Amino acid sequence: MTSERIYVGSYTSQAGGGTGIGLGSLEQAEVAATTKDPSFLARSADGRFLYAVNELDEGRVSAFAVGADGALEFLNDQPTEGAHPCHLAIDPSGRYVLSANYSSGSVAIHPIQADGSLGAATQIVQREGTGPNVERQEGPHSHQVAFDPAGEYAVDIDLGSDTVHVSRLTEDGRLEEAGSLSVHPGAGPRHIVFHPGGAAAYVINELDSTLTVCAYSAGKLDAVQVVSTRPEDATGESFPAEVLISADGRFVYGSNRGDDTIAVFALAEDGLSAELVQTISSGGTWPRHLAFSKDGTGLYSANERSDSVAFFTVDQASGVLTATGTPLTWPKPVCVLPL
Repeated sequence: MTSERIYVGSYTSQAGGGTGIGLGSLEQAEVAATTKDPSFLARSADGRFLYAVNELDEGRVSAFAVGADGALEFLNDQPTEGAHPCHLAIDPSGRYVLSANYSSGSVAIHPIQADGSLGAATQIVQREGTGPNVERQEGPHSHQVAFDPAGEYAVDIDLGSDTVHVSRLTEDGRLEEAGSLSVHPGAGPRHIVFHPGGAAAYVINELDSTLTVCAYSAGKLDAVQVVSTRPEDATGESFPAEVLISADGRFVYGSNRGDDTIAVFALAEDGLSAELVQTISSGGTWPRHLAFSKDGTGLYSANERSDSVAFFTVDQASGVLTATGTPLTWPKPVCVLPL
């Protein structure tokens, strides 16, 4: 069990939801900022500012100054000009925040001002396309924005068209597409994580419970393996959500909502193949988000539907997880960000 301090993002508009961003530890947390549906959080590299998407019909992204002991002071917010932004990332230069509008299938780019507040959007990138899953892929659904380890390329994932877009972010805050990866039809790609060595990446697919292993070089992704996030005897439906990689590049972790498990994969030395070595209960229901502790020896699971954040120790040799301590009770937790 850890006494590390964490922020917790949550849904506030759901029945039984909270009122904003939580701050505390696994023992206890309190509301640090009242804001609507802060479903994903990111902190600036210097630790001075925190940004949250507000996953609303008319989406917004909010900026906060981080004070003593992690206290949050609201600075401002800006419209994402799309519906239900569910993820955001700060570009490696620290100049822009990029947000993924799920329902409208677009990416918003906002400049970060000197005081940490956000300026008006420099670009809204509208994705297009559909997929074979008629219920979930009737149009584009942007689910994540991330950057490669070198910080040279931005990637945004469209669950709706089974596409990972790769772009360069220009000085004036615009995405210039450099290529794309078409994931197998109906996969529903949701999130990506890069190998720290830079030569591989891993896409977790929400609609068919798979992990796509990719070779990566200079903005080009190539799928080389597809592996299930579930044991062979798994039954019923499950919808993977988050994917993480250990700092040493030896293990990948993914959450399965439905099975309510965390899948652990051991990677080959070159990172280009993965083997499922463990699935363990997420410690609650509907694990939407996973996060490592600051030192990498622990892992948090935000279990949205059981109002709980569970904690696991990470075996540094084998990568396997062990549930530890008592979960934190928090309404509709969907993001954990250690201070």
